[in-house]
Amino acid sequence: MSYTALYRKFRPTVFEDVKGQDHIVTTLKNQIKAERTSHAYLFCGTRGTGKTTIAKIFARAVNCESPKDGSPCGECAVCRAILSGASMNVIEIDAASNNGVDSIREIVDEVTYSPAEGKYKVYIIDEVHMLSMGAFNALLKTLEEPPSYVIFILATTEVHKIPVTILSRCQRYDFRRITIETISDRMRELVEKEQVQIEDKAVRYIAKTADGSMRDALSLLDQCIAFHFGKELTYDKVLDVLGAVDTGVFSRLLRVALKGDVTGAIVLLEEIVMQGRELTQFISDFTWYLRNLLLVKTADGIEDVIDVSTENLARLKEEAQMVENDIIMRYIRVLSELSGQIRYASQKRILVEIGLIKLCRPGMETDIRSLVDRIRQLEEKVENGVPVMAGWAGEAKEQMDAATHPKPEVRAEMPKAVPEDVRQAVERWSAIVGQTAMPMKAYLKTAYPSLAGDDSLLIVVQDGLPSDYFKEKVHKEELEAVIAGFTGKNMSITIQSPERNQNPEEVFPDLTKMVSQAIHMEVEDLEDEPELF
Repeated sequence: MSYTALYRKFRPTVFEDVKGQDHIVTTLKNQIKAERTSHAYLFCGTRGTGKTTIAKIFARAVNCESPKDGSPCGECAVCRAILSGASMNVIEIDAASNNGVDSIREIVDEVTYSPAEGKYKVYIIDEVHMLSMGAFNALLKTLEEPPSYVIFILATTEVHKIPVTILSRCQRYDFRRITIETISDRMRELVEKEQVQIEDKAVRYIAKTADGSMRDALSLLDQCIAFHFGKELTYDKVLDVLGAVDTGVFSRLLRVALKGDVTGAIVLLEEIVMQGRELTQFISDFTWYLRNLLLVKTADGIEDVIDVSTENLARLKEEAQMVENDIIMRYIRVLSELSGQIRYASQKRILVEIGLIKLCRPGMETDIRSLVDRIRQLEEKVENGVPVMAGWAGEAKEQMDAATHPKPEVRAEMPKAVPEDVRQAVERWSAIVGQTAMPMKAYLKTAYPSLAGDDSLLIVVQDGLPSDYFKEKVHKEELEAVIAGFTGKNMSITIQSPERNQNPEEVFPDLTKMVSQAIHMEVEDLEDEPELF
């Protein structure tokens, strides 16, 4: 006898064997017991969640001569005929290959004939969203007012493609993704019947990889059993068969990325490729690993949600102390974009390498979301005594050359008499302005910091609305609070507006321009010292 795949061999034949769809099973059983079945049903949900299985059970139950608690008995002549596929009362149609108007018109003609045996003729139309608009229109009238002995069950994975006129004529049931626990329990039952030894860790990994689909889980299990037939299925063997990567590799890759070690990341990728791992699955699993890391860092009591071993959980908690939330979210964003690109790419490895370089080198990205990671790397280099200006000089020069401001003719330095706290505020002035809310941000766009006579911070604003705005004590104190957040010091500021027909920079020097010129001078000096690069 030929071998039967596990998902076919153990397909449920009664409602009680269906796993993970209790809300649908209970409703249908109650309808059958109360003889209140509808004429049309719409089963929608992701693949492998039991839509066709429940449709077949329902078709037998409504025709069963002696149903038991709403489920088919499986013993009467009608149940046996439907199970063997010999009954004319249950008609299964694949809309993907029979999507034309003619196929639906044949159904419309057939429904005029009553069933030869049993109570109902049940039409199960799978992937109904594949029907053409003409076919939908041909089905409309019959679907709305079918004969009393006809039941339509429409199944689809893409309910949004079905016309509203069809939806309004059906009872809709949404099938949920099956949980990892439910899939794992079902697989343990089946491997016990098949007398296959398998590690619990391997079972849970297959269940997680199935992504809520019982059929996918059983297909993956079947594949693993066939590859290691007659042997115990261990976690490592399952990883080999599925082309997956152990979570320890993700921990190593995360630490390499945090160090900015591009060489280490590429070497690690080389190991993964040489082991024959699937790169698409690798990116998906690494993204999932970072998701778990983010949950550990941001939520308490998350152990039951992330579904990892005690050893991996301890490692995640350790790594959560090493990385900020913004950096994790940037990593997830980069990998999510990569996952969409790599699916149909011919050069997957090159795309993955580019993605890993982006993780290690946030300076390659120009968006604001990478700024936090760039600052973190600079701070680490400062703490370790590395001359960060050398690595940053090329980038700074490139940005300055692209700017529209003319190159200053005179090299200026920050006045030595400027206090340290004022220097900090001046150097971070752009960030301070960006942190404020409207309308303060608008008034500060044309303002600049200078130095008051008592060596305190002076903010020069335009006369008129900006000047009047900051004359109010509450707004001045709000700006002082923002500045204190950046400098770490409480600083009293003075608001000044120039008189009319007066060039303000002649009276109150713009310290931000002096900072810009000083940086430009350092960049040019560094270009003359190649040993720093």
